[in-house]
Amino acid sequence: MSHDLIIRGGKVIDGTGAAPVHADVAVSDGVITGVGLVSGTARREIDARGLIVTPGFVDLHAHLDAQIGWDPDLTPVSWHGVTSVLIGNCGVTFAPCKPTDRELLAGMMETVEDIPRHAILTGLPWTWENYGGYLDALDGIKPGINVAGLVGHCAVRFFVMGERAVEEQATPAELEQMVRVVDQALADGAHGFSTNRYEPHKLPDGRSIPGTFADPAELMAIGKVVQQRDGLMQAVGANAEVLTALAGQNRVLFSYGVGPGSGMGREAASRLDTLCGKGDVTAITQVRGSGFMFGLQAAIPFQGETWDRLRTLDLAGRLAAIREPATAARLREEGKASRRWFSLKNVYFLGKDQRPDYAAALDNNVVALCRQRGEEFTELFLRLSDETAGKALFNLRMFNQNIDELGELFRSPHIFPSLGDAGAHVSQIMDAGWSTFVLGYWIRERGIYSLEEGIRRLTSGPARVLGLTDRGVIAPGKRADINVIDFDQVSELQPEIVNDFPGGAPRFVQRARGYKATLVNGQVNLLDDQLTGTRAGNVLRHRRTG
Repeated sequence: MSHDLIIRGGKVIDGTGAAPVHADVAVSDGVITGVGLVSGTARREIDARGLIVTPGFVDLHAHLDAQIGWDPDLTPVSWHGVTSVLIGNCGVTFAPCKPTDRELLAGMMETVEDIPRHAILTGLPWTWENYGGYLDALDGIKPGINVAGLVGHCAVRFFVMGERAVEEQATPAELEQMVRVVDQALADGAHGFSTNRYEPHKLPDGRSIPGTFADPAELMAIGKVVQQRDGLMQAVGANAEVLTALAGQNRVLFSYGVGPGSGMGREAASRLDTLCGKGDVTAITQVRGSGFMFGLQAAIPFQGETWDRLRTLDLAGRLAAIREPATAARLREEGKASRRWFSLKNVYFLGKDQRPDYAAALDNNVVALCRQRGEEFTELFLRLSDETAGKALFNLRMFNQNIDELGELFRSPHIFPSLGDAGAHVSQIMDAGWSTFVLGYWIRERGIYSLEEGIRRLTSGPARVLGLTDRGVIAPGKRADINVIDFDQVSELQPEIVNDFPGGAPRFVQRARGYKATLVNGQVNLLDDQLTGTRAGNVLRHRRTG
């Protein structure tokens, strides 16, 4: 028998949580056709001896809604084993959208998610008005990995209510129209609806985004039609009362975290277990401390005339400036006098090694580093920037500050590692390598998960949450989204700033090592850590029900 591709001799972790087995995996026409001892020939074979073979990873929280327009490969997540990604999170989407509202939606995405407005307006085709038209446009882009979407509350409110959407409650007629709009979006392929009740998420004029203060009855009315079409309700920033109400009729997804104090991980897990026991409710969280990343190549946190001039230079110019003795002396003096908006006890150096150190102990912060060398923080910043040719990066842990407490939270069956926010906050954070961190740290180093359970939480678990029935498992008849990984070597590499957004806007990227191959719909999308340019992804439209 002839196949399109055979993966030979790997350790197959099928995504269900079952024990690994050594087996071949055969693929034809984008579908897995055999798992076991596969006979016959293939047009292409991949030698997986000594490697693990897993389903492709499912990313439940990204903001690649704009980036897909100019980067259909969807980096960085496509470098990290992700084969299906969910966009349209946090209530902010580009559809539905009247032509007169394009600037408004682009400005909102800029202030909420740190995606440049110019890049949004020039990098997308803007050929749609309703959500189905948006998905049609994504089809035309031909993404490198699979893309599923939620329809966002902000866009729906603007579409129906105009300016009143920001601060006013919907009239009965407006609510009825919003329900129809959401119903049609799911009929056209949206996998669900996202809302955002987090007050700090602002419009350009400083007001909280539409839907933040919407009457919970509005969410319940929309949730009813989402439930009828078996969709997902994502509620960011919602309190327990709203989440519990939604859980009475919906599959619900929300974001969660843990405090830094001793015992907070178990306390957070206990609260989560209580909440999620009230329905089909799932939480996700960042896989490590996150919040803001800075360095000479990126954002610079010091104030002063000399620092301001430094910010106008490219990296080579900045490096030359800090190596000039008189300039360095002025930078040190101004830096010492700078007022910081963050506490140094929450700042951690990512190290000089090829692999970044995200898991430093709570007390191994830059305060400890300064004490060891007898340096003030500005001196530490300048010295490490010099020694690393400007590549040194510092991670401000605003969320999930204590890696040990986070590990306790991950023991809960109701939470999945995720929340990489790929495509958003692009000059501030880089968490898109979350899946690789789970492999290298939480599974291999810490053993919080067994290999089979860790892979389940990256694959079939999130696939079930999203409602994908044909992916997330290695079995005959499933779509051939597959990773071949050197588990002993897999790791993230140091983040770095590149200027590849439209108009030369900066963003952090992060590559990985240890990925022998990633298949998307049976095609090799990545080989030996490098993208092939195949672009075999599909726009995954929710099945039409109701």
